[in-house]
Amino acid sequence: LTSVRPKVSLVSGHTSAPKISTHHQGIRRRGAMVTRAMAEDDSVVEPTRRGLLQSGMLVAGASVMLPSLPARANRLVSSDWELVDLPVQPGVVLLDAGFTGTDPNHGFLLGTKQTLLETFDGGKTWEPRSVAAAVEEGFNYRFNSISFNGDEGWIVGKPAILLHTTDGGKNWERIPLSSKLPGTPQIITALDGPGAAEMTTDQGAIYVTSNAALNWTAAVQETVDATLNRVISSGISGASYYEGSFSTVARSNSGDYVAVSSRGNFYMTWTPGQTYWQPHNRPVTRRLQGMGFVGEDKLWATFKGGDLYIGDRDKEDSFKQVRIGSRGFGILDVNFVNPDVGYACGGSGSLFKTVDGGKTWKRDKSTDDIAANLYEIKFSQTGNGLILGNDAILLRYTGSA
Repeated sequence: LTSVRPKVSLVSGHTSAPKISTHHQGIRRRGAMVTRAMAEDDSVVEPTRRGLLQSGMLVAGASVMLPSLPARANRLVSSDWELVDLPVQPGVVLLDAGFTGTDPNHGFLLGTKQTLLETFDGGKTWEPRSVAAAVEEGFNYRFNSISFNGDEGWIVGKPAILLHTTDGGKNWERIPLSSKLPGTPQIITALDGPGAAEMTTDQGAIYVTSNAALNWTAAVQETVDATLNRVISSGISGASYYEGSFSTVARSNSGDYVAVSSRGNFYMTWTPGQTYWQPHNRPVTRRLQGMGFVGEDKLWATFKGGDLYIGDRDKEDSFKQVRIGSRGFGILDVNFVNPDVGYACGGSGSLFKTVDGGKTWKRDKSTDDIAANLYEIKFSQTGNGLILGNDAILLRYTGSA
């Protein structure tokens, strides 16, 4: 596709246009929700799209409890974090977590290999679940993102899949997506109001629905490819080498986005109401690895070699390096519990803490023996905190900040 039309039906047979909402509830990042397209992928057998995809009908499925692996006690690794034992096989990459809006201790954990876990105690213990609506011959889904508004929740994954619940995850229905959807769904955000959600793909398409995904409205009026072809002479270094997808995408609580190009040579931003994504040169010449929000007015950026920069979101030349002592390990995510206390995580179990809003950082050596990359830091409005990694590594926040 070379453009995204303002109004599209991603589910066949529906034509009415929804209104756009902008509020998000459930687990949130202070400043951002981040999803990574670069995390380890699963193999996909050549599919035979039978039944529901051919008919375009919804398929309901209960969330079924699966047999658990033998459980071990969680291990406290520091005054702030404990290592949670999960009932899954090693090799799973954890990708997202979300808590319902009606019970702050009730949530779900997602990952590769169709991993879906449920907790009722704030993440201390988890039980595996299987969604019948996601079972299809030949597919091993990777669940990328989950979001709740009250008891209404959404899950998206790869290959392209959309699941919807209205009862806190007791039952999920499968909503087929059009084969013309640009890219793979990376972020789903439950918006304010029944049936309202926003879906973002790794090719920069942003769609909004207000009628439980019967149809969608495109918030961005052209694809990222089309935008770059139009502005390629504007001085954006590396735009001509763009491969058509983002490596990371982050969403702020107010609905703004920042995304890193697949080659890490520039980044793009989008604010609700803008017609298309805005391209920006990277602050330094090293490969850009990830970006996200610090509050609503600043951005953090990480680069190859473990460098961390923080700057104003509207000023490319405002980014300043902060000393973090990464020892060369890549920094993959940054998130804050409150305006002062925050954490950064990365390769080989690297974990860092700041208590002054990101001006200075100190390495948390308690995680040095964790043989895994730590990909994502999540904090909910009610105080639940999780760090997600590969090889089924999950850290739960036990601090009091």
